[in-house]
Amino acid sequence: MEDKKIRSEILSPKLPKELDMISIFDKSIQSEDSFTLGIISNGLVEKQTANHVSFKKVIFKNVIFNKMSFKYLDLMDVRFENCDLSNMDLSESVLHKVEMVNCKMVGTNMSESALRNVLFDNCNGSYALFRFLDCKQVEFNNSSLCSADFYKAKFLKVGFNNSNLQQTGMSGAKLKGIDLSSCKLDGLGVTVDDLDGCIVSPEQVISFSNLLGLIIKK
Repeated sequence: MEDKKIRSEILSPKLPKELDMISIFDKSIQSEDSFTLGIISNGLVEKQTANHVSFKKVIFKNVIFNKMSFKYLDLMDVRFENCDLSNMDLSESVLHKVEMVNCKMVGTNMSESALRNVLFDNCNGSYALFRFLDCKQVEFNNSSLCSADFYKAKFLKVGFNNSNLQQTGMSGAKLKGIDLSSCKLDGLGVTVDDLDGCIVSPEQVISFSNLLGLIIKK
């Protein structure tokens, strides 16, 4: 029931049924460029650095970002489908009403970003940096966050559903009220204080026994 409650509160991107094609593959994106109302699909964007770029009411499909730095990115009403954002620098960005579906985000840096109404569905965010992330109404569904780093992230109405959190660092991220019972948690990097009020399954309690100073009698 909690899963449905969280999902119902997440606002989806508001996108028109018909959007024109936008090409960013044959141009150099400059700082403070703004793109609105369009579809960007089937291409490669690489070796560019630009700050304070804005995308609003835009759909990305099958786009590969290679060696890109988009710090302070502003995304509103945006959907990414089957995109590769691996190793991108998206630190200190703002995402509002954004969906990332079937995306690769290995090593992506979103540290110090603010996320509001954001969905990650079936994404690979292994080794991603989410340090000092500020999340409200965010879901990670069926995603790999193995060895990702959520150091001192702030969570409010955040869901982790059927996701891989093995070796994921969450030190300093308070997990009170966060349901991790459907996730893989082996090697989750947390302290006892971080786990206060966190929801886990009976089986997962065993994996935290050393952290809690417990001795399991067989």
